[in-house]
This record gives sequence, C-alpha cells and structure tokens, in this order.
Amino acid sequence: MQEVFTLVLFMRCPTTRACFVSIRSFSSSNLLPALAGHEPNDLLNEVRLLSSRGQLHQALSLFYNSSPELHSLQTYATLFNECARHGYLQQGLRLHHFMLAHFPSCTSDLFVTNHLINMYSKCGYLQYAHQLFDAMPKRNVVSWTALVSGYAQCGRGVESFRLFSDMLAERDCRPNDFAFTSVLSSCDYLCGKQLHALVLKMGLGASVYVTNSLITMYSKSYKVEEAWTLFKSLSCWSLVSWNSMIAGFQLAKLGMHAVGVFVKMHHEGIGFNRATLLSVFSSLCGSHVEVATAFMKAYSELGGDVSEFYHLFLETSCQDIIFWTSMITALAEPDPAKAFFLYRRLLREGLTPDLYTFSIVLKACAGFVTEQHALAIHSQVIKAGFKDETVLRNALIHAYARCGSIALSKKVFEEMGCRDLVSWNSMLKAYGLHGKAKEALQLFPQMDLKPDTATFVALLSACSHCGMVEEGLRIFDSMFKDHGIIPQLDHYACMVDILGRAGRIVEAEELIRRMPMEPDSVVWSALLGSCRKHGETQLAKTAVSKLKQMEPENSLGYVQMSNIYSSGGRFNEAGTIRKEMDGSGVRKEPGLSWIEVGNQVHEFASGGRHHPQREAICTKLQGLIGQLKEIGYVPEISLALHDIEEEHKQEQLFHHSEKMALVFAVMNEGKLHGGGNVIRIMKNIRICVDCHNFMKLASGFLQKEIIVRDSNRFHHFKDSICSCNDYW
Repeated sequence: MQEVFTLVLFMRCPTTRACFVSIRSFSSSNLLPALAGHEPNDLLNEVRLLSSRGQLHQALSLFYNSSPELHSLQTYATLFNECARHGYLQQGLRLHHFMLAHFPSCTSDLFVTNHLINMYSKCGYLQYAHQLFDAMPKRNVVSWTALVSGYAQCGRGVESFRLFSDMLAERDCRPNDFAFTSVLSSCDYLCGKQLHALVLKMGLGASVYVTNSLITMYSKSYKVEEAWTLFKSLSCWSLVSWNSMIAGFQLAKLGMHAVGVFVKMHHEGIGFNRATLLSVFSSLCGSHVEVATAFMKAYSELGGDVSEFYHLFLETSCQDIIFWTSMITALAEPDPAKAFFLYRRLLREGLTPDLYTFSIVLKACAGFVTEQHALAIHSQVIKAGFKDETVLRNALIHAYARCGSIALSKKVFEEMGCRDLVSWNSMLKAYGLHGKAKEALQLFPQMDLKPDTATFVALLSACSHCGMVEEGLRIFDSMFKDHGIIPQLDHYACMVDILGRAGRIVEAEELIRRMPMEPDSVVWSALLGSCRKHGETQLAKTAVSKLKQMEPENSLGYVQMSNIYSSGGRFNEAGTIRKEMDGSGVRKEPGLSWIEVGNQVHEFASGGRHHPQREAICTKLQGLIGQLKEIGYVPEISLALHDIEEEHKQEQLFHHSEKMALVFAVMNEGKLHGGGNVIRIMKNIRICVDCHNFMKLASGFLQKEIIVRDSNRFHHFKDSICSCNDYW
C-alpha cells in the first residue's frame, strides 16, 4: 500500500523574492517528481516539518525517495537527531549506511558525527558510538558530552566519570552544565564530591541545573544532610529543585521531612506537578490518614489519574494500616471496585482493619449495584466488635440505601441504641432518594437533636422527588422561623426544583430573583429541568445562558435546550444547538448502565457496544419489545434525532443502555443476587421518558421488581407502576 501525505514547500519567487507556501498531496511513488527542481533547503524544511509532527517514518520515506543532490549535512543531522529522540536504532543504522554509500565525505564532518554519537548513545549502542568517537580527527565539547551522557544513561557511571576526566585534559574543551549534570546522574558519592569541588572551582555553583543534579547525587548516596545544606544555599529554587529534595527525603525514608518540604513549597506559592506528588506519596507510610488522603486528593485535582497511585501502591511493601486506608479512601468514590480489591488484599496481608478503615470500605460499597458487598462488610464489622459504633452504623445506612435496599437501611437505623445527627440525616436522605417523602416527614418530628442545614436539604429533596409542594414550602419557611437556620444555596435549589417541577415556574423564577446570594449552577440546572418538563422555552434560554457562563464545558445546557426544541417540533433550532455544542468542543456524557451478575459487574453503553454478547442481547431485546408493544408500549420518539427515519428513531431508543442491561439480567437471572426476583440497574445519567415507560411495563410482564438507580434518585418498578408515580 502506498503512503499518502501532504507536502508543504516553502518557496521564494526569483523575481520579487516574496515567500509563499506550496501545499500538495503525494503518494510514496511520486515523491521524487514532487521535489524535482527544488533546492536542498526545501527537503530540509519538509523533513523538519514532518519530524515536528511525529511523522519520522514519512520524513525518512521522503528523504530516501528524493534526489541525492538534495541531501545536505543539516538534513542528515536532523534525521539522526529524530532517531535518537525516539530510540529508533534500526532506522538510524539504515540511514547511517545510506549516508556512507551516497555521501562518504560526511564521515569527516564534526557536526554530523556528533549527531551520530548522540544517536547511538541514546539508543544504548555504546560500543559503536565509542568507535566513532575514537576515529574523530577533531572533537569538541558536544562530542565528549554526548558520549559521557550515553554511558551515564546506561548506568555505566565508572566509564562516564572516566570519560569526563579525560575531557578535562583536552585543551579548549571546558565542560558545560549539561556535561556536569550527565556525569553526576550516575556517579557515586566519592566521585560526586570531586565533581562538586570542580563545579565550585569553575564558577558553576550558581547553575540551578548543576545544583539540582548535585542534590540528587547526594540523596541517592544517602547523604541527605549534604543535599539539604546545598538546597538551602540556593538563592532561587526551580520546581526540579523542590522535587529533587522531596525525592531525597523519600529515599532516606524520612517521609515527614518530605511532607515538610512540600508544605514549605506550598507556603512559598510554588506550583507542584505530578512528580512532586508521586514522591510525597511514596513517603506517606506512617503518616496521618488525613495527610495521606489530602495529597491524593490534590493529585486528582491536578487532573491526575488516581489509578496511577493505585499501581504505585501495589508495588510498595508498606505494612501500615493508615496508609492502606488512605489509598482506599482515595479510590472509594472514583473506583469502588479497586478500593474493595485493596481492602481484600489488606486482609490477605494480615493487617487488621480499624474503625476508620471499615467506614471507608462501606463508603466504597455504596458505589456498587447490589448490597452484597455491604452485607459482607457488615458481618466483618460485627465480628470485629464494632457493631455498636455509631460511625459505622451511619455508614451502613448510607451504603444500603445507595445499593437500593431501603429496608436494610431502616433496620440498621431502628436497631441503633444511640443516634447522632448524621444518623437522622442519613435516614432522611435515604427515604428521599427512594421517593418515600411521607416516611421522611413522619420521621423528622421524632428527632431528639437540633436539626442542621443538611437535615433540611434531605427533607426538601424528599418533597421535591414526590411533588409535595405545600409541605416543602412549609418546611422552607420554618427553617429560620422555628429553627434559626438561614437557608443556603442548596435549600434554594431544592425549592426552585419543588416549584418548577410542579409547573409553578413563575414562582420559581421569582424565588431566584429574591435570593440573598448569587444563584449557582445547581439552581439554574433545577430551573432548566423544570423548563424542559413544561416546555418553557424563553426562560430555558436564560438558564442555559447562565450555565454556559458558569460551566462552559458542561453539556447539560446544550442537551436540555435541544430536547426542549425537539419536544416542541422545532427541529431546526435543535440542530443549531447541537452544532453550537460541537463547535464549542463540548461533549455529552455518554449514557452508561451497570448490572451485577454473579460476582462480575457488566457495563453497557448505548447499543451494547463492546459487550461480547451484544448480538444475543439485541435479539432478546427485540423479542421483549415486541411483547411489550402488544400490551401498550409505544416508543417515545420525540427526543430522537429528527433527521433520521422513523424506524431508526425507534432503533435508537431500543438500544439505550438500561434496556440492554435489563435484558442481560433476564438472560442470566439464575446468577442474580437474591435469586433473580429483583433486578438492580445503576445508570450514570437520568433515565429518559421512554426507558421509564419501558421499565414499568417490563416489571409487570416479567413479574419482577426492577430497581433503577440513576444520577438523581431510585425508581422502583413493580407491577407496571413506578415508585415515583411518574413524577421525576
């Protein structure tokens, strides 16, 4: 197959001397005619351009297919440098042989030979690099430094130091910063001390690059006191200086000193990077759990992947329960499965979980589809003698509720001999999540403690989920009047949601205007959701505008506005919104669903993509859809893309992730937790109208309870009825 790529030629008009660019596309078979009649610099410029784009293979192909008359020393040097940078030894060898055959005079050129030595050194081909070096009639500091660096990078510190010493004997060959940093990277303490003395003698002590290398050398030699003295002597520190010192304390197993340097770095206003946090992470054995967790959280906020900590942790031999608990804490929400795996491994290592460890593992259990993991930890809590600990009972209430078992949450709550405010708030929130507002309102008067702001968020959320508008208004008004609690943003967001969902959108808008603080994105999202439900286009535009200002990368405003237009039959406007969204680089969060079969969690995207049993699932789903249509199921196609055929709109809806998950559960009902009478599905976004209707009918037809946990609440489908009473 021929390679096809774009050739960009930088040209100059011979008459006006004006520059212009010629852009053409060529295949590998006609590269030679493309460059015919041009100068060597044209080829050089194109080789540099391709190399800068990471297209070294295309650059080499272009070079080999061009006329030898266009080959220059600069072009060879550029290609050798790219081979060195990418570690492409075979390509470099071929190019070297090609040069010897077509341009033998290059072998005596200092510039090209230096690039060859650098390439072979970087690729670990030191014997050949040294042969070229020995054959050179003349050498400069670049020649020496390339070979010194090569030996150092290969861990051959003795040869690197010997070469550096030989360089000092050369006339007019004064080592530069890079030569010192190279040899220091692989030498031992005694050689390093000699080099340090030479650095001071040559006046390079002020070089931050050389000093950083000295700090690292002393640290690796376990002379951390000397490294620290040198660090403190610097007039200004670079990020590498801080990282080198933190890594030095970590190597010396002085974890708290590493933490201290990090704190000092933070106080100095120095920004840190991932290398900083990874060094600190390795120093955290024995630290307080809050300290270790704070560092992992900071790493995540930098955009780092906590799984990097996870893999690094698995390589450590730390036998400290605090450190293990910190790692589980960092993973509990973003990756419950990995957190639970670490907990099991902790037990295998012979460590004994403490109260805090159990509470964090239960937090991870709240992220699973079923309650079986929480039940297992509950039994271990009892066995460990912690069954009456209020903190753990509170964690159990939360975990069972999030896994779909409000009955188990209620049982734990009722068995508590002593309840604190978190206990009451957890139970109130659990009732709200499951659409049991009446139970929440009946429980509230039984509280024997003064409620706080979280109490009223739980109560108002419960009212919102069930459409209990008057009760919500009464509770909101009582906050300050009866309890002295000033409503905050969360409370106003709940009230906007309560009023808006009930169709009282004018009142919701008026409430936003009267807020004593600026409404945040949660408030505007609540109003937008109400506008979506009741088709209030103009007010929705205002809410979307606010959301774009506050969270420009959030897709919610675009998606909801497009849905509002589509529901009203204004498909052109909906298409415009989608184009605007694409043009802004905003991406909609893909809908995903999870279901637990046996001991394995299965993930489904729309259409069942990537699932190994996709074809069988789709076939089974088609059959179920046909059966449900016979008892009244009508696909809700108003929100499907308008520019596709009617049958394709239905197909788009049929393959939503929660439908795929349901069918897979039916196919494997013998492996479901609890014998298959209850099917539990977890979804990352809110369930759509069509899937909600589908689940209702399916629950009656299949004679099973279907529990769907979406991003907002739980839906319990049973006997063709949903616990939300179609109010969500």
